[in-house]
Amino acid sequence: MSMAVDPITLTVVWNTLVSIADEMGEALRRTAFSEAVREGADFSTGLFDRRGRLIAQGNFTPGHLGAMPYAVKNCLDYIPPDQLRPGDMLVTNDAYLGGGHFPDFFLVAPVFAGETLIGYVVTTAHHVDVGGAQPGSEAVQGVLDAFAEGIRILPVKIVRNGEFEQDIMRILLGNVRLPEKVRGDLMAQRNANHVGSQRLRRIFADYGEALIEEAIEEILDRSEARAKELIRALPEGTYSFDDQMDDYGPGTPPIHVRVDITLSDGTATVDFSRSSDAVPAGINSFINYTRAYASFAMRIFASIDVPNNAGIERVIKLVTRPGSFFDPRYPAAGGGRASLQVRIFDAINGAMAQVVPERAMGAFTHWANPKFGGIDPETGKRWILYDLILGGFGGRATKDGAEALCPVFNCANVPIEVHETNNPVRIHTLSLIQDSSGPGRFRGGCGMRKDIEMLTDGATVVLLGDRHRTAPWGVFGGGEGTKARTVLIRGGQEADLGSKEVARLQRGDIVSFRLAGAGGYGDPALRDRAALIEDLKEGFLSREGIARHYGVMLD
Repeated sequence: MSMAVDPITLTVVWNTLVSIADEMGEALRRTAFSEAVREGADFSTGLFDRRGRLIAQGNFTPGHLGAMPYAVKNCLDYIPPDQLRPGDMLVTNDAYLGGGHFPDFFLVAPVFAGETLIGYVVTTAHHVDVGGAQPGSEAVQGVLDAFAEGIRILPVKIVRNGEFEQDIMRILLGNVRLPEKVRGDLMAQRNANHVGSQRLRRIFADYGEALIEEAIEEILDRSEARAKELIRALPEGTYSFDDQMDDYGPGTPPIHVRVDITLSDGTATVDFSRSSDAVPAGINSFINYTRAYASFAMRIFASIDVPNNAGIERVIKLVTRPGSFFDPRYPAAGGGRASLQVRIFDAINGAMAQVVPERAMGAFTHWANPKFGGIDPETGKRWILYDLILGGFGGRATKDGAEALCPVFNCANVPIEVHETNNPVRIHTLSLIQDSSGPGRFRGGCGMRKDIEMLTDGATVVLLGDRHRTAPWGVFGGGEGTKARTVLIRGGQEADLGSKEVARLQRGDIVSFRLAGAGGYGDPALRDRAALIEDLKEGFLSREGIARHYGVMLD
Protein backbone atom coordinates (compact mmCIF):
# COMPACT_ATOMS: atom_id res chain seq x y z
CA MET A 1 0.00 0.00 0.00
CA SER A 2 1.33 3.42 -0.94
CA MET A 3 1.57 6.02 1.81
CA ALA A 4 1.70 9.77 1.28
CA VAL A 5 4.92 11.60 2.24
CA ASP A 6 4.19 15.17 3.26
CA PRO A 7 6.38 17.86 1.63
CA ILE A 8 8.23 18.79 4.82
CA THR A 9 9.18 15.20 5.61
CA LEU A 10 10.18 14.61 1.99
CA THR A 11 12.44 17.67 2.07
CA VAL A 12 14.07 16.60 5.33
CA VAL A 13 14.66 13.05 4.08
CA TRP A 14 16.00 14.23 0.72
CA ASN A 15 18.43 16.73 2.27
CA THR A 16 19.52 14.17 4.85
CA LEU A 17 20.40 11.64 2.14
CA VAL A 18 22.50 14.25 0.32
CA SER A 19 24.18 15.29 3.58
CA ILE A 20 25.11 11.65 4.28
CA ALA A 21 26.96 11.48 0.97
CA ASP A 22 28.74 14.77 1.73
CA GLU A 23 29.70 13.55 5.21
CA MET A 24 31.14 10.38 3.69
CA GLY A 25 33.32 12.58 1.50
CA GLU A 26 34.68 14.49 4.47
CA ALA A 27 35.51 11.24 6.26
CA LEU A 28 37.33 10.00 3.16
CA ARG A 29 39.30 13.21 2.69
CA ARG A 30 40.31 13.53 6.36
CA THR A 31 41.62 9.96 6.62
CA ALA A 32 43.23 9.62 3.17
CA PHE A 33 46.98 9.08 2.74
CA SER A 34 47.67 10.41 -0.76
CA GLU A 35 47.89 13.97 -2.05
CA ALA A 36 45.53 13.03 -4.87
CA VAL A 37 42.68 12.39 -2.44
CA ARG A 38 43.58 14.53 0.56
CA GLU A 39 44.57 17.76 -1.23
CA GLY A 40 43.45 17.18 -4.81
CA ALA A 41 39.93 15.95 -3.79
CA ASP A 42 39.99 13.28 -6.49
CA PHE A 43 37.24 11.11 -4.97
CA SER A 44 33.44 10.78 -4.80
CA THR A 45 30.65 9.27 -2.71
CA GLY A 46 27.11 8.05 -3.34
CA LEU A 47 24.05 6.39 -1.80
CA PHE A 48 21.97 3.71 -3.52
CA ASP A 49 18.70 2.05 -2.60
CA ARG A 50 18.29 -1.71 -2.21
CA ARG A 51 17.56 -1.98 -5.96
CA GLY A 52 20.91 -0.40 -6.79
CA ARG A 53 19.48 2.95 -7.92
CA LEU A 54 21.40 6.18 -7.19
CA ILE A 55 19.43 8.23 -4.65
CA ALA A 56 22.02 10.81 -3.54
CA GLN A 57 25.61 11.78 -4.22
CA GLY A 58 28.22 14.02 -2.65
CA ASN A 59 29.32 17.22 -4.34
CA PHE A 60 32.48 15.78 -5.83
CA THR A 61 33.82 14.81 -9.26
CA PRO A 62 31.23 14.07 -11.99
CA GLY A 63 33.42 11.51 -13.76
CA HIS A 64 33.19 9.23 -10.75
CA LEU A 65 29.59 9.99 -9.91
CA GLY A 66 28.23 9.49 -13.40
CA ALA A 67 30.01 6.14 -13.65
CA MET A 68 29.07 5.00 -10.15
CA PRO A 69 25.55 3.63 -10.93
CA TYR A 70 27.00 1.37 -13.61
CA ALA A 71 29.90 0.26 -11.42
CA VAL A 72 27.40 -0.73 -8.71
CA LYS A 73 25.25 -2.62 -11.20
CA ASN A 74 28.28 -4.46 -12.57
CA CYS A 75 29.51 -5.39 -9.09
CA LEU A 76 26.09 -6.80 -8.19
CA ASP A 77 25.97 -8.75 -11.45
CA TYR A 78 29.16 -10.52 -10.37
CA ILE A 79 28.21 -10.89 -6.70
CA PRO A 80 24.40 -10.82 -6.27
CA PRO A 81 22.79 -9.30 -3.16
CA ASP A 82 21.87 -12.70 -1.73
CA GLN A 83 25.61 -13.41 -1.37
CA LEU A 84 26.25 -10.26 0.68
CA ARG A 85 26.45 -10.08 4.47
CA PRO A 86 26.83 -7.24 6.98
CA GLY A 87 30.40 -5.95 6.94
CA ASP A 88 31.05 -6.97 3.31
CA MET A 89 32.44 -4.59 0.71
CA LEU A 90 33.00 -5.17 -3.01
CA VAL A 91 35.71 -3.58 -5.11
CA THR A 92 36.43 -3.11 -8.80
CA ASN A 93 38.75 -0.88 -10.79
CA ASP A 94 38.01 -2.39 -14.21
CA ALA A 95 37.96 0.33 -16.86
CA TYR A 96 34.83 -0.91 -18.63
CA LEU A 97 32.90 -1.93 -15.50
CA GLY A 98 33.92 1.12 -13.50
CA GLY A 99 35.13 4.65 -14.16
CA GLY A 100 37.22 4.27 -17.27
CA HIS A 101 40.73 3.62 -15.93
CA PHE A 102 42.44 1.38 -13.41
CA PRO A 103 43.42 4.04 -10.82
CA ASP A 104 39.75 4.55 -9.87
CA PHE A 105 38.68 2.04 -7.20
CA PHE A 106 34.97 1.68 -6.44
CA LEU A 107 34.24 0.30 -2.97
CA VAL A 108 30.60 -0.84 -2.66
CA ALA A 109 29.21 -1.60 0.81
CA PRO A 110 25.77 -3.15 1.36
CA VAL A 111 23.92 -1.66 4.33
CA PHE A 112 21.81 -3.90 6.53
CA ALA A 113 19.28 -3.11 9.25
CA GLY A 114 19.44 -6.35 11.16
CA GLU A 115 19.27 -8.98 8.43
CA THR A 116 17.42 -6.73 5.96
CA LEU A 117 19.32 -5.11 3.07
CA ILE A 118 18.26 -1.45 2.95
CA GLY A 119 20.74 0.02 0.46
CA TYR A 120 24.36 0.59 -0.50
CA VAL A 121 26.99 3.22 0.25
CA VAL A 122 29.76 3.68 -2.30
CA THR A 123 33.06 5.51 -2.51
CA THR A 124 35.41 6.08 -5.41
CA ALA A 125 38.98 7.33 -5.13
CA HIS A 126 41.75 7.88 -7.61
CA HIS A 127 44.79 5.92 -6.39
CA VAL A 128 48.17 7.43 -7.17
CA ASP A 129 49.56 4.24 -8.70
CA VAL A 130 48.24 0.82 -9.67
CA GLY A 131 51.36 -0.46 -11.43
CA GLY A 132 51.85 -0.61 -15.17
CA ALA A 133 54.51 0.78 -17.45
CA GLN A 134 54.99 4.22 -15.90
CA PRO A 135 54.62 5.94 -12.51
CA GLY A 136 51.03 7.01 -11.85
CA SER A 137 49.51 4.43 -14.24
CA GLU A 138 48.17 7.07 -16.65
CA ALA A 139 50.75 7.13 -19.44
CA VAL A 140 49.46 7.75 -22.96
CA GLN A 141 52.60 7.42 -25.05
CA GLY A 142 53.86 3.87 -25.58
CA VAL A 143 50.86 2.16 -23.97
CA LEU A 144 49.22 0.02 -26.63
CA ASP A 145 46.70 -1.86 -24.50
CA ALA A 146 45.33 -2.24 -20.98
CA PHE A 147 47.82 -4.95 -20.05
CA ALA A 148 50.50 -2.25 -19.73
CA GLU A 149 48.41 -0.07 -17.41
CA GLY A 150 48.57 -1.94 -14.12
CA ILE A 151 46.57 -4.38 -12.05
CA ARG A 152 42.97 -5.00 -13.08
CA ILE A 153 40.46 -6.11 -10.45
CA LEU A 154 37.15 -7.57 -11.53
CA PRO A 155 34.46 -7.35 -8.80
CA VAL A 156 35.46 -9.26 -5.65
CA LYS A 157 34.74 -9.10 -1.92
CA ILE A 158 37.68 -7.19 -0.52
CA VAL A 159 36.17 -6.63 2.95
CA ARG A 160 34.44 -9.26 5.12
CA ASN A 161 33.11 -8.54 8.60
CA GLY A 162 34.58 -5.06 8.31
CA GLU A 163 38.16 -6.25 7.70
CA PHE A 164 40.17 -6.36 4.48
CA GLU A 165 40.82 -9.78 2.93
CA GLN A 166 44.58 -10.05 3.41
CA ASP A 167 45.09 -12.48 0.52
CA ILE A 168 43.55 -10.04 -1.92
CA MET A 169 45.41 -7.10 -0.40
CA ARG A 170 48.75 -8.91 -0.80
CA ILE A 171 48.06 -9.47 -4.49
CA LEU A 172 46.96 -5.88 -4.97
CA LEU A 173 49.70 -4.15 -2.96
CA GLY A 174 52.37 -6.38 -4.48
CA ASN A 175 51.63 -4.82 -7.89
CA VAL A 176 51.77 -1.10 -7.10
CA ARG A 177 54.66 1.31 -6.59
CA LEU A 178 53.37 2.99 -3.42
CA PRO A 179 51.60 0.26 -1.42
CA GLU A 180 51.39 2.35 1.76
CA LYS A 181 49.40 5.08 0.05
CA VAL A 182 47.17 2.65 -1.80
CA ARG A 183 46.46 0.76 1.43
CA GLY A 184 45.83 4.02 3.27
CA ASP A 185 43.39 5.35 0.69
CA LEU A 186 41.50 2.05 0.58
CA MET A 187 41.18 2.21 4.35
CA ALA A 188 39.89 5.79 4.00
CA GLN A 189 37.26 4.52 1.56
CA ARG A 190 36.28 1.84 4.07
CA ASN A 191 36.04 4.52 6.78
CA ALA A 192 33.76 6.63 4.62
CA ASN A 193 31.52 3.66 3.83
CA HIS A 194 31.32 2.90 7.56
CA VAL A 195 30.16 6.46 8.25
CA GLY A 196 27.61 6.29 5.44
CA SER A 197 26.28 2.93 6.65
CA GLN A 198 25.73 4.25 10.17
CA ARG A 199 23.92 7.35 8.92
CA LEU A 200 21.74 5.41 6.47
CA ARG A 201 20.68 2.95 9.18
CA ARG A 202 19.83 5.87 11.44
CA ILE A 203 17.49 7.57 8.97
CA PHE A 204 15.72 4.25 8.34
CA ALA A 205 15.34 3.80 12.10
CA ASP A 206 14.09 7.37 12.59
CA TYR A 207 11.43 7.33 9.86
CA GLY A 208 10.74 3.66 9.25
CA GLU A 209 11.45 1.52 6.22
CA ALA A 210 8.08 2.08 4.56
CA LEU A 211 8.29 5.87 4.64
CA ILE A 212 11.89 5.97 3.40
CA GLU A 213 11.07 3.62 0.53
CA GLU A 214 8.11 5.81 -0.43
CA ALA A 215 10.27 8.95 -0.15
CA ILE A 216 12.88 7.44 -2.46
CA GLU A 217 10.28 6.74 -5.15
CA GLU A 218 8.98 10.29 -4.77
CA ILE A 219 12.51 11.73 -5.01
CA LEU A 220 13.28 9.84 -8.21
CA ASP A 221 9.93 10.62 -9.84
CA ARG A 222 10.07 14.32 -8.95
CA SER A 223 13.66 14.56 -10.17
CA GLU A 224 12.73 12.98 -13.49
CA ALA A 225 9.72 15.27 -13.89
CA ARG A 226 11.76 18.39 -13.12
CA ALA A 227 14.54 17.40 -15.53
CA LYS A 228 11.99 16.76 -18.28
CA GLU A 229 10.34 20.10 -17.62
CA LEU A 230 13.61 21.98 -17.96
CA ILE A 231 14.76 20.11 -21.08
CA ARG A 232 11.31 20.55 -22.63
CA ALA A 233 11.70 24.32 -22.17
CA LEU A 234 14.63 24.28 -24.62
CA PRO A 235 14.00 24.56 -28.38
CA GLU A 236 13.78 21.12 -29.94
CA GLY A 237 16.21 20.11 -32.65
CA THR A 238 19.65 18.64 -33.26
CA TYR A 239 22.71 20.76 -32.51
CA SER A 240 26.25 19.78 -33.46
CA PHE A 241 29.81 20.82 -32.73
CA ASP A 242 33.28 19.57 -33.70
CA ASP A 243 36.45 19.92 -31.64
CA GLN A 244 39.63 17.88 -31.30
CA MET A 245 42.35 16.73 -28.95
CA ASP A 246 45.90 17.55 -30.05
CA ASP A 247 47.01 13.94 -30.47
CA TYR A 248 47.53 10.69 -28.57
CA GLY A 249 51.29 11.05 -28.23
CA PRO A 250 54.19 12.66 -30.10
CA GLY A 251 53.86 12.37 -33.86
CA THR A 252 50.27 11.13 -33.86
CA PRO A 253 47.22 12.71 -35.54
CA PRO A 254 44.48 14.59 -33.67
CA ILE A 255 41.52 12.85 -32.06
CA HIS A 256 38.22 14.20 -33.39
CA VAL A 257 35.62 15.01 -30.74
CA ARG A 258 32.29 15.41 -32.53
CA VAL A 259 28.92 15.63 -30.85
CA ASP A 260 25.29 15.82 -31.99
CA ILE A 261 22.72 16.72 -29.33
CA THR A 262 19.04 16.07 -29.96
CA LEU A 263 16.42 17.72 -27.73
CA SER A 264 12.99 16.16 -28.08
CA ASP A 265 9.97 15.95 -25.77
CA GLY A 266 11.87 16.48 -22.57
CA THR A 267 14.75 14.14 -23.40
CA ALA A 268 18.34 15.03 -24.31
CA THR A 269 20.29 12.54 -26.44
CA VAL A 270 24.04 13.13 -26.67
CA ASP A 271 25.62 11.31 -29.62
CA PHE A 272 29.41 10.99 -30.01
CA SER A 273 29.24 8.49 -32.87
CA ARG A 274 30.97 10.79 -35.38
CA SER A 275 34.11 10.96 -33.23
CA SER A 276 37.37 9.15 -33.98
CA ASP A 277 37.94 5.43 -33.68
CA ALA A 278 39.65 4.05 -30.59
CA VAL A 279 43.39 4.78 -30.61
CA PRO A 280 46.39 2.55 -29.77
CA ALA A 281 47.37 4.60 -26.73
CA GLY A 282 46.36 5.08 -23.11
CA ILE A 283 43.66 7.71 -23.56
CA ASN A 284 40.44 6.09 -24.81
CA SER A 285 37.22 7.04 -23.02
CA PHE A 286 35.26 4.00 -21.85
CA ILE A 287 31.50 4.40 -22.03
CA ASN A 288 30.84 5.03 -18.33
CA TYR A 289 33.25 7.96 -18.36
CA THR A 290 31.79 9.35 -21.58
CA ARG A 291 28.29 9.00 -20.15
CA ALA A 292 29.27 10.69 -16.90
CA TYR A 293 30.45 13.93 -18.45
CA ALA A 294 27.76 13.98 -21.12
CA SER A 295 25.17 13.79 -18.36
CA PHE A 296 26.93 16.41 -16.25
CA ALA A 297 27.21 18.86 -19.14
CA MET A 298 23.55 18.51 -20.04
CA ARG A 299 22.61 19.17 -16.41
CA ILE A 300 24.49 22.47 -16.66
CA PHE A 301 23.02 23.65 -19.95
CA ALA A 302 19.48 22.57 -19.11
CA SER A 303 19.89 24.22 -15.66
CA ILE A 304 18.67 21.08 -13.90
CA ASP A 305 18.37 22.34 -10.34
CA VAL A 306 17.68 19.20 -8.30
CA PRO A 307 20.38 16.93 -6.82
CA ASN A 308 21.53 14.22 -9.18
CA ASN A 309 20.02 10.75 -8.92
CA ALA A 310 18.65 7.91 -11.05
CA GLY A 311 15.53 9.91 -11.91
CA ILE A 312 17.53 12.48 -13.86
CA GLU A 313 19.51 9.78 -15.62
CA ARG A 314 16.24 8.59 -17.19
CA VAL A 315 16.00 11.67 -19.43
CA ILE A 316 19.64 12.15 -20.50
CA LYS A 317 20.70 9.50 -23.01
CA LEU A 318 24.10 8.69 -24.49
CA VAL A 319 24.66 7.28 -27.97
CA THR A 320 28.07 6.02 -29.11
CA ARG A 321 29.58 3.89 -31.83
CA PRO A 322 30.99 0.60 -30.46
CA GLY A 323 34.72 0.51 -30.97
CA SER A 324 35.00 4.27 -31.22
CA PHE A 325 37.15 6.54 -29.09
CA PHE A 326 34.21 7.21 -26.76
CA ASP A 327 33.13 3.57 -26.52
CA PRO A 328 36.25 1.38 -26.86
CA ARG A 329 36.41 -2.33 -26.27
CA TYR A 330 38.73 -4.10 -23.84
CA PRO A 331 41.73 -4.36 -23.92
CA ALA A 332 41.83 -0.79 -25.22
CA ALA A 333 43.96 1.41 -22.98
CA GLY A 334 42.39 4.30 -21.08
CA GLY A 335 44.74 5.33 -18.27
CA GLY A 336 44.98 8.93 -19.46
CA ARG A 337 41.27 9.38 -20.00
CA ALA A 338 41.27 12.01 -17.22
CA SER A 339 42.42 14.44 -19.88
CA LEU A 340 39.11 14.17 -21.71
CA GLN A 341 36.46 15.50 -19.35
CA VAL A 342 37.15 19.13 -20.24
CA ARG A 343 36.99 18.34 -23.95
CA ILE A 344 33.69 16.43 -23.61
CA PHE A 345 32.24 19.42 -21.80
CA ASP A 346 33.71 21.91 -24.29
CA ALA A 347 32.17 20.05 -27.25
CA ILE A 348 28.73 19.98 -25.61
CA ASN A 349 29.20 23.64 -24.69
CA GLY A 350 29.86 24.44 -28.35
CA ALA A 351 26.68 22.68 -29.44
CA MET A 352 24.50 24.11 -26.67
CA ALA A 353 25.77 27.65 -27.31
CA GLN A 354 23.36 27.54 -30.26
CA VAL A 355 20.50 26.81 -27.86
CA VAL A 356 21.25 28.78 -24.69
CA PRO A 357 23.91 31.38 -25.54
CA GLU A 358 23.47 33.00 -22.15
CA ARG A 359 24.73 29.80 -20.45
CA ALA A 360 27.61 29.09 -22.83
CA MET A 361 31.23 30.15 -22.39
CA GLY A 362 34.52 30.21 -24.22
CA ALA A 363 36.54 27.01 -24.16
CA PHE A 364 38.44 26.18 -20.95
CA THR A 365 42.22 26.41 -20.72
CA HIS A 366 42.30 22.64 -20.41
CA TRP A 367 44.57 21.49 -17.53
CA ALA A 368 47.67 19.44 -16.83
CA ASN A 369 47.78 16.20 -14.82
CA PRO A 370 51.49 15.24 -14.78
CA LYS A 371 53.01 12.46 -12.73
CA PHE A 372 56.68 12.47 -11.73
CA GLY A 373 58.28 9.39 -10.24
CA GLY A 374 61.54 7.72 -9.32
CA ILE A 375 63.62 6.64 -6.33
CA ASP A 376 64.62 9.19 -3.69
CA PRO A 377 68.42 8.87 -3.19
CA GLU A 378 68.18 10.02 0.43
CA THR A 379 65.64 7.40 1.50
CA GLY A 380 65.98 4.73 -1.19
CA LYS A 381 62.19 4.71 -1.47
CA ARG A 382 60.00 5.16 -4.52
CA TRP A 383 58.15 8.44 -4.86
CA ILE A 384 55.39 9.70 -7.12
CA LEU A 385 54.34 13.32 -7.44
CA TYR A 386 50.73 13.40 -8.63
CA ASP A 387 49.82 16.90 -9.73
CA LEU A 388 46.74 18.84 -10.79
CA ILE A 389 47.50 22.15 -12.52
CA LEU A 390 44.29 24.05 -13.17
CA GLY A 391 43.89 27.17 -15.26
CA GLY A 392 40.97 29.36 -16.29
CA PHE A 393 37.33 29.26 -17.33
CA GLY A 394 36.12 30.73 -20.60
CA GLY A 395 34.48 34.12 -20.70
CA ARG A 396 30.74 34.05 -20.01
CA ALA A 397 27.73 36.13 -20.99
CA THR A 398 27.99 38.47 -18.02
CA LYS A 399 31.50 38.08 -16.57
CA ASP A 400 35.10 37.16 -17.24
CA GLY A 401 36.34 33.63 -16.86
CA ALA A 402 37.71 32.73 -13.43
CA GLU A 403 41.41 32.00 -12.93
CA ALA A 404 43.08 28.98 -11.34
CA LEU A 405 39.91 27.01 -10.67
CA CYS A 406 39.05 23.45 -11.54
CA PRO A 407 36.81 23.23 -14.60
CA VAL A 408 34.10 20.59 -14.61
CA PHE A 409 35.49 17.99 -12.21
CA ASN A 410 35.66 19.67 -8.76
CA CYS A 411 39.28 18.95 -7.85
CA ALA A 412 41.88 21.45 -6.63
CA ASN A 413 45.41 22.67 -7.28
CA VAL A 414 47.71 20.73 -4.95
CA PRO A 415 49.70 23.10 -2.66
CA ILE A 416 53.37 23.42 -3.61
CA GLU A 417 54.39 22.92 0.05
CA VAL A 418 52.88 19.43 -0.03
CA HIS A 419 54.83 18.48 -3.13
CA GLU A 420 58.13 19.85 -1.85
CA THR A 421 57.69 18.13 1.52
CA ASN A 422 56.94 14.69 0.06
CA ASN A 423 59.07 14.59 -3.09
CA PRO A 424 62.64 15.50 -4.20
CA VAL A 425 61.52 18.58 -6.16
CA ARG A 426 61.67 22.35 -5.91
CA ILE A 427 58.88 24.46 -7.39
CA HIS A 428 60.17 27.76 -8.77
CA THR A 429 57.02 29.29 -10.22
CA LEU A 430 53.28 29.12 -9.72
CA SER A 431 51.70 32.10 -11.44
CA LEU A 432 49.15 33.30 -13.96
CA ILE A 433 50.41 33.97 -17.49
CA GLN A 434 49.95 37.57 -18.56
CA ASP A 435 48.23 38.22 -21.92
CA SER A 436 47.22 34.56 -22.28
CA SER A 437 43.45 35.02 -21.96
CA GLY A 438 41.19 34.98 -25.01
CA PRO A 439 39.96 38.53 -25.73
CA GLY A 440 36.28 39.33 -25.64
CA ARG A 441 33.67 41.61 -24.20
CA PHE A 442 34.25 39.24 -21.30
CA ARG A 443 37.74 37.80 -21.50
CA GLY A 444 38.72 34.22 -20.78
CA GLY A 445 40.68 33.20 -17.72
CA CYS A 446 44.46 33.31 -17.82
CA GLY A 447 46.63 30.27 -18.24
CA MET A 448 48.70 28.98 -15.33
CA ARG A 449 52.48 28.47 -15.23
CA LYS A 450 54.18 26.00 -12.90
CA ASP A 451 57.92 25.21 -13.01
CA ILE A 452 59.10 22.05 -11.21
CA GLU A 453 62.82 21.29 -10.74
CA MET A 454 64.17 17.79 -10.16
CA LEU A 455 66.50 17.39 -7.16
CA THR A 456 67.44 13.83 -8.15
CA ASP A 457 68.58 11.88 -11.20
CA GLY A 458 66.63 9.15 -12.96
CA ALA A 459 63.14 10.54 -12.57
CA THR A 460 60.39 10.04 -15.14
CA VAL A 461 57.68 12.53 -16.05
CA VAL A 462 54.42 11.30 -17.55
CA LEU A 463 52.62 14.20 -19.20
CA LEU A 464 48.87 14.47 -19.57
CA GLY A 465 47.68 17.73 -21.08
CA ASP A 466 46.34 19.28 -24.28
CA ARG A 467 45.71 22.48 -26.26
CA HIS A 468 49.31 22.59 -27.48
CA ARG A 469 48.18 22.52 -31.12
CA THR A 470 44.62 23.85 -31.06
CA ALA A 471 43.90 26.91 -28.96
CA PRO A 472 40.81 27.23 -26.73
CA TRP A 473 38.19 28.89 -28.89
CA GLY A 474 35.99 31.85 -28.13
CA VAL A 475 32.26 32.26 -28.70
CA PHE A 476 30.08 35.00 -30.24
CA GLY A 477 33.06 36.96 -31.52
CA GLY A 478 35.37 36.21 -28.60
CA GLY A 479 38.97 35.39 -29.43
CA GLU A 480 41.12 32.32 -28.81
CA GLY A 481 43.32 31.97 -25.77
CA THR A 482 47.02 31.32 -26.21
CA LYS A 483 48.14 27.75 -26.86
CA ALA A 484 49.71 25.67 -24.10
CA ARG A 485 53.37 24.65 -23.93
CA THR A 486 55.28 22.14 -21.85
CA VAL A 487 58.97 23.03 -21.80
CA LEU A 488 62.00 21.07 -20.57
CA ILE A 489 64.69 23.47 -19.34
CA ARG A 490 68.07 21.73 -19.16
CA GLY A 491 71.30 23.64 -18.70
CA GLY A 492 69.51 26.87 -19.53
CA GLN A 493 68.28 25.53 -22.88
CA GLU A 494 64.56 25.11 -23.60
CA ALA A 495 63.02 22.20 -25.53
CA ASP A 496 59.31 21.68 -26.09
CA LEU A 497 57.72 18.44 -24.92
CA GLY A 498 54.54 16.90 -26.31
CA SER A 499 51.36 17.27 -24.29
CA LYS A 500 51.24 13.50 -23.64
CA GLU A 501 54.93 12.60 -23.76
CA VAL A 502 56.90 10.39 -21.37
CA ALA A 503 60.39 11.73 -20.66
CA ARG A 504 63.40 10.84 -18.51
CA LEU A 505 64.81 13.63 -16.35
CA GLN A 506 68.14 14.55 -14.77
CA ARG A 507 69.01 16.40 -11.58
CA GLY A 508 68.54 20.13 -12.22
CA ASP A 509 66.01 19.69 -15.03
CA ILE A 510 63.02 22.01 -14.83
CA VAL A 511 59.72 21.06 -16.42
CA SER A 512 57.73 24.22 -17.12
CA PHE A 513 53.98 23.81 -17.55
CA ARG A 514 52.36 26.73 -19.35
CA LEU A 515 48.64 26.16 -19.70
CA ALA A 516 46.58 27.68 -22.48
CA GLY A 517 44.46 30.74 -21.91
CA ALA A 518 40.69 30.31 -22.01
CA GLY A 519 38.48 31.57 -24.84
CA GLY A 520 36.66 34.90 -24.73
CA TYR A 521 32.94 35.73 -25.00
CA GLY A 522 31.63 38.47 -27.29
CA ASP A 523 33.24 41.16 -29.42
CA PRO A 524 36.46 42.47 -27.80
CA ALA A 525 35.61 45.96 -29.08
CA LEU A 526 32.71 46.02 -26.61
CA ARG A 527 34.88 45.44 -23.53
CA ASP A 528 34.46 48.15 -20.96
CA ARG A 529 37.46 50.48 -20.65
CA ALA A 530 37.29 50.30 -16.85
CA ALA A 531 37.62 46.50 -17.09
CA LEU A 532 40.77 46.90 -19.21
CA ILE A 533 42.25 49.30 -16.65
CA GLU A 534 41.51 46.77 -13.91
CA ASP A 535 43.13 44.00 -16.02
CA LEU A 536 46.24 46.16 -16.31
CA LYS A 537 46.33 46.92 -12.58
CA GLU A 538 45.91 43.24 -11.68
CA GLY A 539 48.54 42.10 -14.19
CA PHE A 540 46.19 39.95 -16.27
CA LEU A 541 46.97 42.05 -19.34
CA SER A 542 49.89 44.29 -20.30
CA ARG A 543 49.57 47.60 -22.13
CA GLU A 544 50.90 45.88 -25.23
CA GLY A 545 48.38 43.06 -24.88
CA ILE A 546 45.50 45.50 -24.49
CA ALA A 547 46.61 47.40 -27.57
CA ARG A 548 47.02 44.20 -29.59
CA HIS A 549 43.78 42.47 -28.66
CA TYR A 550 41.47 45.36 -27.89
CA GLY A 551 42.86 48.24 -29.96
CA VAL A 552 43.01 50.49 -26.91
CA MET A 553 46.06 52.53 -25.86
CA LEU A 554 46.14 53.07 -22.09
CA ASP A 555 48.29 55.75 -20.48
